[in-house]
Amino acid sequence: MARPQSTDYDRRREAIVAAAACLYARRGFPGASISDLAKACGSSKSLVYHYFPSKDDILYEVMAAHLDALVEAADDAMRAGEARERLRALTLAFMRLYVGAQDHHKVLLNELDNLPPPRRAEVVAKQRRIIAMVEGLVREIRPELDRATLPVTMLFFGMINWTHTWFREGGAVSAERLAGLAVDLLLGGVPRLQAS
Repeated sequence: MARPQSTDYDRRREAIVAAAACLYARRGFPGASISDLAKACGSSKSLVYHYFPSKDDILYEVMAAHLDALVEAADDAMRAGEARERLRALTLAFMRLYVGAQDHHKVLLNELDNLPPPRRAEVVAKQRRIIAMVEGLVREIRPELDRATLPVTMLFFGMINWTHTWFREGGAVSAERLAGLAVDLLLGGVPRLQAS
């Protein structure tokens, strides 16, 4: 008979993922062992392995959990009004998620090559889904860009994806204001930025 899951199984699993995100963001995936992770969690290696069969599974979960939240936010934003409103809603949702998940985001951006190819393909598929949503919005807003919609989309992600390196909550610009600036810059360039 299978052993039943403990009532706090999900909470413990999420705590391991959060500790792994922090550890991998600071040391890099190759530089952090399961022993290091167990120590960061205040537990044993065997307990970590109880929740995750391998170190690769933990890395995948750090990335997948973050991407799943981004995909869900993007799906929600796509229900907003016209294309510009959807782009603003999506950008704001992403900035809010980035603020609370800086370690996850850094791991996603820096450690993808450390995943085994099948898992890497799953992560890349989720990334491409998000990119396709934004590219569709760019195409809807600026159809004259034609074949330049993908480069413009990637420039947009270049603006927002690296905010984890410098953005600090409570700083001079809020996540909401930063999201608005990114959309204004994408859609109208520097002359269209709203002062405030």
